[in-house]
Amino acid sequence: MQESKRELTQKQRKVLEFIQQRMHDELPPTIREIGRHMGFSSTGTVRDYLGALEKKGYLKRSGSLARSIHLLKEKLNRIPIIATIPAGPANLAYEDIEGYVGMEDILPGTIAPNEVFALRIKGDSMVEAGIMEGDVAALLENNEVTLKRLRHNNNATFLEPANSNYQPIRKDFTIIGRVVTILRKY
Repeated sequence: MQESKRELTQKQRKVLEFIQQRMHDELPPTIREIGRHMGFSSTGTVRDYLGALEKKGYLKRSGSLARSIHLLKEKLNRIPIIATIPAGPANLAYEDIEGYVGMEDILPGTIAPNEVFALRIKGDSMVEAGIMEGDVAALLENNEVTLKRLRHNNNATFLEPANSNYQPIRKDFTIIGRVVTILRKY
């Protein structure tokens, strides 16, 4: 099946998140509970959403029992690739899920899945570093993002590229994450 057919709509994702939350409390929700939470007036609508989630491989239902939803772990332990950001000049930030990275691809086992996101890097400003631990994804003014190394010097904090063709960024920024691992596909 093509990956685009497996992607979730916003409402499917909300239904799945509610089910995950309830399963975390060790009790799958009933169809009526899902409907009430989502504001659906019909249990048929809930069944349609559950059918779509089952077809896309996120859950399995057994028979017509009230709490017979089973989450399929291999689909849930994936991290969304939320954007492509430049490792060169900063560029406009927007979120658009481009795919997923499996948890088995991530080395640190001490980080909770809901604390992790993935970014695809575009550009060469960090080429001399190979993207080292401690590098950060930073949100700049005007909603621009970039990946650089965080530096402190003479009471100043700035973003430093790892390529002599680029200058440090010395304007206001907010750190939105730090590099914990690098994945490359060849």
